[in-house]
Amino acid sequence: MSKPPLPDAAVAMLRKPNPAVITTLRRDGQPVSVATWYLWADGRVLVNMDEGRKRLEHMRADPRVSLDVLDENSWYNHVSIIGHVDEIYQDADMSDIDRIARQYTGNPYSDRVRGRFSALIAIDGWHGWGSLKD
Repeated sequence: MSKPPLPDAAVAMLRKPNPAVITTLRRDGQPVSVATWYLWADGRVLVNMDEGRKRLEHMRADPRVSLDVLDENSWYNHVSIIGHVDEIYQDADMSDIDRIARQYTGNPYSDRVRGRFSALIAIDGWHGWGSLKD
């Protein structure tokens, strides 16, 4: 597993709205993986969750996470990130979820009923495959 910083080609891929899966850990240590949107944010990964999501609870209890990002044009090319949640904060004005939604859909996030929280993930290590092989 390589250490940061990531090479330019990996960063370029992470800046695109690619399919991604995030894995968090339950209190008993069992990993839980779910599809997620993300945004590359100056060397860290930004994710955003509804206030009722279990992964928010998992991140608060254990900050270790992984994120697998698949190149939208070829899933053979992917980057796996091992990291930890550096910061969790309330996205009270929904600016973070709007930025992420615009990345994926071109529009602000439509569901404005429930509260949102953002997490910034610091990268401890990474692994690339395909054209991004490290």
